[in-house]
Amino acid sequence: MKFTLSWLKEHLDTDAGVEAISVALTSLGLEVEGIDDPSARLAPFTIAHVLTAERHPQADKLQVLSVDTGAGAPVQVVCGAPNARAGMKGVFGAPGTYVPGSDITLKVAAIRGVESRGMMCSMRELELSEEHDGIIALPDDAPVGARYVDYADLADPVFDVAINPNRQDCMGVRGIARDLAAIGVGRLKTLADAYRVTGFDVPRSGAGPDIRTDDPAGCPAFHACTVSGVTNGPSHAWMQKKLKSIGQKPISALVDITNFVMFDLGRPLHVYDRAKLTGALVARKARAGEQVLALNGKTYAVDDTMTVIADDTQVHDIGGIMGGMHSGCAPDTTDVLIECAYFDPDSIARTGQKLMLTSDARSRFERGVDPAFLDDGLAVATHLVRELCGGSASEIARAGVAPVATRTVQYRPSRVLGLAGIDVAEDEQADILARLGFGVVRGDSWTITVPSWRRDVGVAGATESWDGEADIVEEIVRIHGLDRVPATPLPRREGVALPTATAAQKQERRLRRALAARGADEAITWSFLPPREADAFGGAAWTLANPISADLAAMRPSLLPGLLSAARRNADRGQPGVRLFELGQRYLADGEHATAALLLAGEARPRGWQTGSATAFDAYAAKAEALAALAVLGAPVDRLSVAVPADRWWHPGRAGRLVLGKAVLADFGMVHPATLAAFDLKGPVAAFELYLDALPPRSRKRATYAPPVLQALTRDFAFVIDDTTPADTLVRDVTQADKTLITGVRLFDRFAGPAIGAGKVSLAIEVTLQPTAATLTDAEIEAVSAKIIAAAAKAGGVLRG
Repeated sequence: MKFTLSWLKEHLDTDAGVEAISVALTSLGLEVEGIDDPSARLAPFTIAHVLTAERHPQADKLQVLSVDTGAGAPVQVVCGAPNARAGMKGVFGAPGTYVPGSDITLKVAAIRGVESRGMMCSMRELELSEEHDGIIALPDDAPVGARYVDYADLADPVFDVAINPNRQDCMGVRGIARDLAAIGVGRLKTLADAYRVTGFDVPRSGAGPDIRTDDPAGCPAFHACTVSGVTNGPSHAWMQKKLKSIGQKPISALVDITNFVMFDLGRPLHVYDRAKLTGALVARKARAGEQVLALNGKTYAVDDTMTVIADDTQVHDIGGIMGGMHSGCAPDTTDVLIECAYFDPDSIARTGQKLMLTSDARSRFERGVDPAFLDDGLAVATHLVRELCGGSASEIARAGVAPVATRTVQYRPSRVLGLAGIDVAEDEQADILARLGFGVVRGDSWTITVPSWRRDVGVAGATESWDGEADIVEEIVRIHGLDRVPATPLPRREGVALPTATAAQKQERRLRRALAARGADEAITWSFLPPREADAFGGAAWTLANPISADLAAMRPSLLPGLLSAARRNADRGQPGVRLFELGQRYLADGEHATAALLLAGEARPRGWQTGSATAFDAYAAKAEALAALAVLGAPVDRLSVAVPADRWWHPGRAGRLVLGKAVLADFGMVHPATLAAFDLKGPVAAFELYLDALPPRSRKRATYAPPVLQALTRDFAFVIDDTTPADTLVRDVTQADKTLITGVRLFDRFAGPAIGAGKVSLAIEVTLQPTAATLTDAEIEAVSAKIIAAAAKAGGVLRG
């Protein structure tokens, strides 16, 4: 929600400055996200007079201007604006001035061989609008040399305030002014005083328009009137200035009036060109096959769950969200129908979500506008139309009934101390509630009447309830001062605090530290993805009904898509090597699964004079990282076997699956090139995904270690085996040959060739024997060797001769 200081002061009689208002807004729970003061960035720009304008000798589209800046002798400026001419007045920026719209600092420069000492500026270059057809043209009486911000009255700070979803009453400038008045920052003016009129009654003649609501659930109340004989041109300068100051583009007087009332009073309206309507205007449910060409230029297919405004021939409006192009007001519009309706917030939210359509009107209606402000809102809009566009108004037509039942809350003043821990006198409590617009009847328990604009207080639909006591306490405390609530620590036991981390949290801490210690950086990516990215990993089992974006609708089936996207962003920015890991949840058909993933992309080792060219990561690097991670988590890595991964996003023959019995603990290897192509990432890329909830329980036995007394010895063996047999199978079988003496088995060579035979490979392993009681004799060594050869035979290995 944006507004200027001067706009606020039209509703609030106050002498408070920017800083005081900013502090008060934050105290009220209306967080100030930013304050933009145009006078600060536009202060150097002055009004100048173009004395002469001649064609540039080297460029037909450029002119050489002689400009009087009011600061001495005229200066020479090269200008490409088509409207630059001798005698005009405009806005000048001298050398050394920063131009915000172009993000440049002016300097003396030669343009096509002609020196230029400054710039004549356009609206876009000053960030005042998107207009860039030419330089700013000022009236002939504009004072040369004066600051443009002073002349144009731009020294008006703009507040940008974050409005929480429950504060629908502050979606207009008047609502914010009401809150500031309640906290003591000035006095709230009457609505008539704010608009500088004695009242909003206008002469009316003739029957109101033919309207009705056939959808009382979606549109409980529909009010309208017509104004005939209007002139629709540009809106008045004061209205355009207000809309421009908050980033809105003025369109025409009739459209600008509805936008102004929406931002000023939080009341969305819509104006129809009566000549484009046929028959009665009806609020109803949409019918199958109906479409709306909305004002944003897009066509939307509506269905029977959505409320629309239609006449006898077609749909003209997605009710409460956006009007249609067909019945919009044009420069030749002479007769209009002004609609002021109340739409059900839940219905508006569901329709907006289905259509993926947002608008300023939707953001207000789905929070809940004041249902008691229909006639007043229509009266304000009618007054402005007649004041700015002329015409004569009809009587008001009303269809349906607005949900304005009085809501009351039973309240005990002692609850402020009980809930907030702060003692506020009863008289002050009553005064605060009255300033906020609540009705107060005091007694043993108070009866608080909730104002119609505060949908967030009490229980919706309840005429009397105790359930709103906490809401009343919140209102009193935020006006009394949240900073006055004492900080009271919770009681705790004496001594050292008990540990609070769960076993899973401790496990994740160990893993994070271990992966970081091995040179990887932790990434935190979205839990939801574009559906196309989820499809590359088997598709999403879960999708969001209300995503923050259409591209973030799928819950991730793997952590790798997020890491691949992060790796691509790093690669696009010139990062030669990426080591990223993440801990989080995967979302599969059977629920959430705790997972860890690591991705290795780019250079594993940079080029060097000793190492030669750069080397890339491979599947063995991913396997080593996966085994190291599993070891940190206490998994029995010496008992794991390697299987073929079942998922298509792994490169066949260059990936594996670490299995303990039937439990799959991790997948590792190279990511499939087709998957990399889907993420626009050039390979190779190695990765692993570790499934934390599949890990066996960590043993609570404390490991002990005593260095061996006797020296270990090693023996080498080479076995010829089928090339389809995993080397891991041979290593595991040999390890089990003698569990007492064999303490290690390591593959150190692989050889294939004609001498070995087709379909065969020679695997050389180093076996470590650790004596326990006495030095091994030759006979004992031979006996162990025989066991090793026999164990290898089970795997299909034959001792190489």
